[in-house]
Amino acid sequence: MSTRHVVVLGYGMAGARLAEEIRHRDPDGARVRLTVIGEESHHAYNRVLLSSVLAGSMRADAVRLQDAAWAGRHGVELCLGVPAARIDRAARRVELADGSGVDYDALVLATGSRPWLPPVEGLSADGVLAEGAVAFRTLDDCERILGAARAGAPVAVLGGGLLGLEAARGLAGRGNLVTVVHPMTHVMERQLDPGAGRVLARTLTGLGIDFRLGTAAARYVPGDGLKLDDGSHVQADLVVVSAGVRAETSLAAAAGITVDRGVLVDDALRTSDGRVHAIGDCAQHPGTVAGLVQPAWEQAAVLADLLTGTDTAARYHGTAVVTRLKARGVDLAAVGDTQTGVDDDGAEVLCLDDSARGRYAKLVVRDDRVAGAIVLGVPDAAATIIQLYDRGVPVPGDRLALLLGRSLPAATPSAASPADLPATAVVCRCNTVSKGRLVEAWRAGASTAGELATATRASTGCGSCAGAVRGIADWLASTA
Repeated sequence: MSTRHVVVLGYGMAGARLAEEIRHRDPDGARVRLTVIGEESHHAYNRVLLSSVLAGSMRADAVRLQDAAWAGRHGVELCLGVPAARIDRAARRVELADGSGVDYDALVLATGSRPWLPPVEGLSADGVLAEGAVAFRTLDDCERILGAARAGAPVAVLGGGLLGLEAARGLAGRGNLVTVVHPMTHVMERQLDPGAGRVLARTLTGLGIDFRLGTAAARYVPGDGLKLDDGSHVQADLVVVSAGVRAETSLAAAAGITVDRGVLVDDALRTSDGRVHAIGDCAQHPGTVAGLVQPAWEQAAVLADLLTGTDTAARYHGTAVVTRLKARGVDLAAVGDTQTGVDDDGAEVLCLDDSARGRYAKLVVRDDRVAGAIVLGVPDAAATIIQLYDRGVPVPGDRLALLLGRSLPAATPSAASPADLPATAVVCRCNTVSKGRLVEAWRAGASTAGELATATRASTGCGSCAGAVRGIADWLASTA
């Protein structure tokens, strides 16, 4: 097999993971010569953990995915701080903004997404935010926000989605007076039903965050704040914009590659040009939810198989996504169909609403399997329900005990009881690491949670499974 030159446009989480997967399969570069081009000047970092940087619980250097020497050690040609300007499909060449170019045999678009800027008077001009307003998307954005958010200063967050709430919680934890402005009637409406959104907002209000729901910002006045469309005013020295993202498709569209909301791909992650693939936030696949890391990393594994010839039959068929809110003092998970109501036909729906204690649990069951769930403030229930969802096994007969986190380990797998988990149970969803894979790594010499993470990548995604990985490490040590 001759060496192919694979060029990856994008050195974010998807592009960096693809490079690792390719080199895992082709460590000496005999099959793939690999070039990665990144628009940012930083080495790849974990975007999922930026809210932890904003909260002060993690340093910026702690979220790096690869060190500065990684590319050199693995024979990867890495270009940083150089955006791509044009794709010449006929010549199979990428032209860069500095005037240089790179030829390719196969091209991978991992260009991610860009923040959507809402049409608020005075907020932006020609895509550039006004003074005192910062998007929350990159490591540089984090640094700008931290530099501008003086302790005790009022801050407005535009957007009550997942990332906006994480930013709000992080800033509130630093002592800022935070107000979230969200045009929908409840927060995280893509993942939560109205009841869960109400309980979550009440919980976050108790942590020092104010909410203006069902109203949108109409005008931004630097140094003063936001005028809302209901006539009210939100004082803010800083406005953090987290109102959603849009797939970065401009290069693909200009090159004549078919795009819709994202770059359209098939199960082999091919675009309308068979030599060009796309993964991550910029790609649109029927089985993918945009904006989450797990689909991107599963796509990277499939594409690495195809590009290296390791498995020419590999295909990506979609990802069953679990959404977690990473905010200190809040434990929230949402999976599958969360919008089905108790009166809808064909589904069994149970709901527990204990807003006074910050708890809300909803379970949607079809054909005796978990079809969807929202679990807020009940971490034991979340662990069990997610395992049931992952494995597709029947739900215990006592549904209420399951919602309360009281199902017996003998009846259901529990993340708190490693011995009761089957080897196939997925511990780290971001990296698709099973309990069996962790046991294999431990037997190969990884004797601590940190070493297990290094060997398997478990807990290096969103970090929500770190406790489970530690528990398995402790259990393995106790059985040695």
